Formats: sequence, structure tokens, C-alpha cells
Amino acid sequence: MSDLKTPLKPQIPLPTPQAQAYEECVLGWASRDCPQLKIAKDIAYGDDPAHRYDVYGADHTGDAPIVVFFHGGGWTNGYKEYAAFMAPHVVAANCVLVTPGYRLAPEHPLPAAFEDGITLLGALAGTRPAWAGNARRVILAGHSAGGHLAALLALRPNALQQGGVDPRIVVGCMPVSGIFDLHHPHPAPGSLEARVYGMVLGEMTDDARMSPLCWTRGNTVPMALSYGEHDSERVIRSNRRMASLLALQPAPSSSEVELHADHFQTHTALDNAAHPWYARLAALARSDAES
Repeated sequence: MSDLKTPLKPQIPLPTPQAQAYEECVLGWASRDCPQLKIAKDIAYGDDPAHRYDVYGADHTGDAPIVVFFHGGGWTNGYKEYAAFMAPHVVAANCVLVTPGYRLAPEHPLPAAFEDGITLLGALAGTRPAWAGNARRVILAGHSAGGHLAALLALRPNALQQGGVDPRIVVGCMPVSGIFDLHHPHPAPGSLEARVYGMVLGEMTDDARMSPLCWTRGNTVPMALSYGEHDSERVIRSNRRMASLLALQPAPSSSEVELHADHFQTHTALDNAAHPWYARLAALARSDAES
């Protein structure tokens, strides 16, 4: 599927051994062969070397919804190839998979990655191959920091519009173990929360503005959240609060707890074609087509 013959650009060290093990796992899966798919790689959507995406579809996906799945990595690490293993299962759900890269902190602190997401959405219509889905039917998704980006893009239609993107193209959002609240009153030195303030947020970027939790009011995008029973405390807490707030908004929303799963297993579990996440994706795609 993604032979990774071209070496990936080195990044700063990952913060934990668990994150390193996760990266080795999903990059190993990216080497699988998948001849039944149509694949185009390293399509440029902007001027920066990080502005590249891979797309996976099939002969029947010319008008299918496009699932844009943002990789995780704490906004400082990660590769678009993290989500390559999902391609056969996303296509089986009658969707196209797009896996974008984006600029990373600390060289490019937030809101750079968010701005890249807007640029990507604006470029899809003119850059994707003809077989690669309907650029006016986009489902945003991602894992961890990628789930944060997906939700922030879905919940800030005015920012999309200001960037030249019709927010109505976003027909759903399915973040996995997303981080929805960047605020922490007293982050412990060396903690992942301290990393957000020291490396991820720009000098003029406050944590509230980059927190999806602060943008739920009036939401019109169907949202399907999921997180792990043994996820990080920050992820669990912010998902619970997010679900409560989304339930008060006009669009339908749901929240699922993946039993026995930790922060990384919520994503690696999607290597199973029978995982309920894909059934939820297929249902969301059908619902949009019928509306």
C-alpha cells in the first residue's frame, strides 16, 4: 500500500516509549500491499514540503464521500502514513481516504496545522484524481492531535469561509481519542500538558482559541466521538465535556467508549475491518447521501 521506499523526514524524539511503539507499528502496517485500491501519493496542496497528501480509492469511488484523516503525534510529530492501514476498510465503507501531512510544532506552532487543514480542504477539488471521491462531501477524522484538528475544522465554519472554503462541504466529523481542551491551569514540568504550552502553542495563540470545546455552540456538523476506556485523563475528560456540549447543539452527535483500549489502541484497533467505527462511518456516509 505504501512501500515507504523514500525515507521519512526525521522528526524530534517522541515523548514516550508507548508513542514510539505505536509509530513503529502503524508505519510497519503502511508497507502492506493492497492491489485492489487506486492510490495516488504525495499530492501537493500548498507550498510547504509538509503540504502533501495521499489518497486511496477504487473504481467505484468517483462520487463517494472523502474521509480526511489527520495523523496524531502531539502536533510535534507524525506522518501521513500513520493512517495508511485504514485504506481498505474506509474504501469498503464506500468512502475515499485522504491522509494529509501538515506543518508541525515547534518550528510551526499552532495555528499552523489548523491553517493547513483549511488550505487542504480548499485544494481538494482541484488536486485529487477523478476517481478520488466528491470534494463537496467531506468527513473529517483523525487520531489524538489529528482528532483535535478534525474537530476544530468542523466547529469553526467561519474560519473555513474566511479561508475560501464552503463550510457546507463538511458533512461529518469522527475524531478518535481527540484532544478537545488544550487548557491546563498548572501543567507539571515535563508533562504532555506542559509540552503544549512550551512547544505547540504560538506566542500569540491562546489555548482557548485552539480548543474545539470552546467552539461547540450552534454546531451543525454531525459528530461521532470515540475514545478509550484507558485513554489519558485529558482525553477522557475533554471527550466527556465535548459530548455534553454537543448534545445541546442542532446537529446529531454520539460518543462511544472503546472498552479496554488505551490512547494508541483506539487507533490500532481500526486495523480490524469489523470495528464498529467503520459501521458508524458507513452509516454517516449513507445518511448524508440520503439528505
